[in-house]
Amino acid sequence: MKKLWLIIQREYLVRVRKKTFILVTLLTPIAIIALYTLPVIIMKYTGNEQQKIAVKDDSGIIKALPSTSETHYQIMSEDLETLRKNYQKDGFTGVLYIPKIENLNNALNIQYYSEKQISMGGQRGIEKKIATKLRNYKIQEVGLTKQQIDNLDVDVTLQQKKQIINDKGEIEEEENNSSAGVAAAIGFGMAFFMYMVIFIYGMMVMRSVMEEKVNRIVEVIISSVKPFQLMLGKIIGVSGVGLTQMLIWALFVGIFGTVIMPLLIPAMADGASAGAGAEVSAEQMDEGMAMMQTLMQDIAAQNWAFMIPVIIVFFLGGYFIYASLFAAVGSAIGDDFGEGQSLTIPISIPVVIAFFIAMSVMDNPNSGIAVFGSMFPLFSPIVMPARLAFDPPLWEVLLSMVILIGSAVFFVWLSGRIYRIGIFMYGKKVTFKEIGKWLFYKG
Repeated sequence: MKKLWLIIQREYLVRVRKKTFILVTLLTPIAIIALYTLPVIIMKYTGNEQQKIAVKDDSGIIKALPSTSETHYQIMSEDLETLRKNYQKDGFTGVLYIPKIENLNNALNIQYYSEKQISMGGQRGIEKKIATKLRNYKIQEVGLTKQQIDNLDVDVTLQQKKQIINDKGEIEEEENNSSAGVAAAIGFGMAFFMYMVIFIYGMMVMRSVMEEKVNRIVEVIISSVKPFQLMLGKIIGVSGVGLTQMLIWALFVGIFGTVIMPLLIPAMADGASAGAGAEVSAEQMDEGMAMMQTLMQDIAAQNWAFMIPVIIVFFLGGYFIYASLFAAVGSAIGDDFGEGQSLTIPISIPVVIAFFIAMSVMDNPNSGIAVFGSMFPLFSPIVMPARLAFDPPLWEVLLSMVILIGSAVFFVWLSGRIYRIGIFMYGKKVTFKEIGKWLFYKG
């Protein structure tokens, strides 16, 4: 046991002390945050330049266009040719021409004249403004008020409730903590996270085994410890590295959600509206902020006290299964690292299939394939975490955990049988048939 602990300690400390580990652990959450926030912040501060547009309206319908901090509109009485010749001298950046409208039911083509190309956001903003003005005009023409039109719209909200029939035959119900959209987003995030973690840390174990084998370091280590102890120590040590990164990233997520996000939301909203080039009223801004706050509340309302420990169990179970298989493959590879590509394909296929099953969970979390994927140990580390946000039955979660833990013990034992032989094999290309024979070697 002492030797196993020394191996675990060595595998853990060697990796967490590396500059690459520190940089990746710290820079990954920063890069993700930047990926989401920088585009809208850049649009806010380096978006469209201040524009002044001359508007020539032959239809007589557009009496005025609302200006924004980015764009000022001014209705002009001069003829179009004069405006097009002199718009730059008069301080305008372009001329917007609205031709005479013969039929309001037909599509309307308007023109924008300028030496500079208008942005896509600016084009959408102008189109939306003109369309809104014409819509209001048509409403007035038929004798309706805007209030009457707005009254035709009805906001419909689906409230989810979980129903249970108790032992007495009575109906009990409780509110679902989040919407289906939030659950789908959380489920996708968990599935993608587990997908990446299994590959990253499983491959890390395989590379470690391959390097020690090729450099003949393993021959020295094996003189002091058993092959199974060495393999298990590597797996546990690297899992500690993974858990350390997960805890640090979880801390970053918590800080980002509670401290940084509330500060960024206004800037992101302003940046999005600036990039769209459209009108954003105070009411719309308030609605957007309310939606964002509701989203954050829905995420916070999830049963994280239950989900986080379960996710850790599935992370460890899935990691032990695949890391042991990757370790077995690493021990079977000779001097040619290219051999690893063909040997890792059978290990990678179940991970990819599990990810696609997890994608189907977003649409139907209780389908037959979703339940099967939650129970099958090669799929469950990815599929079950994706289902957790959809509140699957507790017995399914517990049964899946039992199957996973039992399978993890079996695969570690199975991989140990391969590792103890493969680690000493040199100069020979190994086949799957030969690996199968190793399982039954005595000793």
